[in-house]
Amino acid sequence: MTGRAVFTTAYAVIPRVVMRDIVTSMLPFWRGTRAWILARPMTGFAETFSQYVVEVEEGGGSERPDTEPEVESVLYVLSGAMTLDVGGAKIRCSSGAYAYVPPSTPWAVVGDEKRSMFVWIRKRYQAVDGLEAPPWFVVPDERDVVPESMPDTEGAWSTTRFVDPLDLRHDMHVNIVTFKPGAVIPFKETHVMEHGIFVLQGKAVYHLNHDWVEVEEGDFIWLRAFCPQACYAGGPSDFRYLLYKDVNRHPPFLSVQR
Repeated sequence: MTGRAVFTTAYAVIPRVVMRDIVTSMLPFWRGTRAWILARPMTGFAETFSQYVVEVEEGGGSERPDTEPEVESVLYVLSGAMTLDVGGAKIRCSSGAYAYVPPSTPWAVVGDEKRSMFVWIRKRYQAVDGLEAPPWFVVPDERDVVPESMPDTEGAWSTTRFVDPLDLRHDMHVNIVTFKPGAVIPFKETHVMEHGIFVLQGKAVYHLNHDWVEVEEGDFIWLRAFCPQACYAGGPSDFRYLLYKDVNRHPPFLSVQR
């Protein structure tokens, strides 16, 4: 037996090779669709989001994709193409397309090719009195967004941001992070944000808590709050991943002793 799958109290690594037919899920009101559920809220681990990889056949999809109206979504198309209908506006989305759907917003999706794959990130929106929910938007091609170089890295480490970091209506950011071959996160990041990291391209080694783990295209890393993390992009090509994090809100007190 060989494999790179690991689950700890601080992080999990789900390699692409374990995402097989026997672990798929069917979803209510979806047709011609199956999903690999990579993350779900878990008490004592990561609690703010769920994340899927979804496969849709041509003509498959849903007119009622989410049964929880208070949930917001980000969709990122990995391959193929699909038509996304948000509030009656129909937009064809192919590989590299990115969409944000606010809570309580009707939407639908239909697969346009034999097989289309997308990442679906869901979060219960944390409403704040005095802040309206952000509007929906679609970026047809992530290459249309100019990556921002991280400080003192000369472009070796960059972030493609789809949301203005100063827009406090958003309570999550889903960005694309890119490392050139040989680039590093040179310190152990330790922070309150939870992460879902879906590797889009390349290979790297991550230092998570006390461990070095190898990751590559199609793998998923799941980090709870405050898990120390660093990265070295050791492959021959760029290392790129889709990154979820929860932002811009007070940590909630779920119960108060009186």
